[in-house]
Amino acid sequence: MSIRRSAGGGCLKCVLVIFAIASALYVSAPALYWRFKNLTSSNQNNISPSSCSPCVCDCPPPLSLIEIAPGLVNLSVTDCGKNDPELNKELEKQFVDLLTEELKLQEAVSTEHINHMNVTHGEARRLASQYQREAEKCNAATEICEEARERSEALITKERKVTSLWERRAHQLGWEGE
Repeated sequence: MSIRRSAGGGCLKCVLVIFAIASALYVSAPALYWRFKNLTSSNQNNISPSSCSPCVCDCPPPLSLIEIAPGLVNLSVTDCGKNDPELNKELEKQFVDLLTEELKLQEAVSTEHINHMNVTHGEARRLASQYQREAEKCNAATEICEEARERSEALITKERKVTSLWERRAHQLGWEGE
């Protein structure tokens, strides 16, 4: 339990540090940019920065972090989540309870996955049997066509024999055709 609290506190500290650095850069970056730009332009023109007249500026003073976010200064990492009943309930659970809950979730996901696979498998089997029936119909039709072709070849061969026999007889009787 203390590992979770310190990890959350460490995370909050990191976020606060990043926020502070980003705020400091946001506030000071324009001033640093103009100062650097003036230095580079004065070096190019060989003018010393001390020879320029002082700038008169009526700018308001920059806002401090306390003025921007007054509650941020009083923020204590140890107070984080004390008033959240759901977080307190989760942190009070025993490690075994958390592992049991995780295993139940994984079991539910795997059961759902298995059910989906079973449905998909059943659909695939149904389609495969449908394709098998179509293939059997196609094979039967092919066999019928092949048998009809063989019969027609046999009939044509028989007709040619008969035709050649009649032609021979016709030539013997004096026919002069082809």
